[in-house]
Amino acid sequence: MATIKDIAQQAGVSPATVSRVLNYDMELSVSQDTRQKIFEVAEKLNYTKHKNKKKEVMTFRLVQWYDSEEELADLYYLAIRLGIEKKAEELNIGLLKESLHHLSDQSTDGIIALGKFEAQEIQLLQAKNEPILFVDSDELLHGYNSLVVDFEQSIAQVVDYFVKTNHQKLGILSGIEYTKSNQHQIEDRRLVYFKQALEKLKLTDEATYLQAPFSVEDGKRVVSTYLQNHQDFPTALFASSDALAIGAMQAISEYGLKVPEDVSIIGFNDISVAKYVNPSLSTVRVNTEWLGELAVNTLIDLIKEEAPVARKITIATELIVRESTRN
Repeated sequence: MATIKDIAQQAGVSPATVSRVLNYDMELSVSQDTRQKIFEVAEKLNYTKHKNKKKEVMTFRLVQWYDSEEELADLYYLAIRLGIEKKAEELNIGLLKESLHHLSDQSTDGIIALGKFEAQEIQLLQAKNEPILFVDSDELLHGYNSLVVDFEQSIAQVVDYFVKTNHQKLGILSGIEYTKSNQHQIEDRRLVYFKQALEKLKLTDEATYLQAPFSVEDGKRVVSTYLQNHQDFPTALFASSDALAIGAMQAISEYGLKVPEDVSIIGFNDISVAKYVNPSLSTVRVNTEWLGELAVNTLIDLIKEEAPVARKITIATELIVRESTRN
């Protein structure tokens, strides 16, 4: 595992700066470019980047719904993008990175659409007449190939772990996000499955349901507000992203409670930062780098052999227990 010193050396900054950035220290004065470089190095050090100078055999269009600032607020999509870039480089595939509303006229062999898209946005992609693979968006119902994470299995793992470690008062900090064109709120499926799991166990009476945009700052703000206005807080809290979980941990600490002594917390994604925060964050691991690599391989398969119907590939997750949870 890479150390803070390793990250500092490659990013060209001090270890102290790396530590503060990875712990989302809001008082640190550092440029956005420096933050991005530190986070990208932290993610990239999880794998060996292969160099290959052979002629490109194909070109893919990578359409992202997150810009660089949004990627830093929640590193999930950054990690998937890096996995896509790595595999494309290994296979000598050119990568044309574009935003949804600035699509070029250049023709490509296929499109990887990374993120969430609404109907009119999908029509823009369809107009390119190129094979499309949606990553992290289930568009199978509309006839499109999709690569998604198994949220139902993930939540079952989390709730089962909390119950087995003697927690009865559970809570969730789910995510709020919107489509880009019309700002339609996107349903967080983790919240849906969390509610269903608690209903089966008859634990809904004392359950706590909080929501916040996917960022450390918003997670901290929402949990702080809740703590200031309620006497009781769940003994176990699941957050729909590691960024939200880190924000919740900061709020709980500032309120005078302790993690995990008073509140056990589990995040989601297992971004590289999760193991550097204090206490280290228990989380649901999504193999984001591999997910990006799989996206490239899947699109190659779609191009090489046209299927009679669309397919959906669902990726399993793994619960990683660290210091932020206890019985």
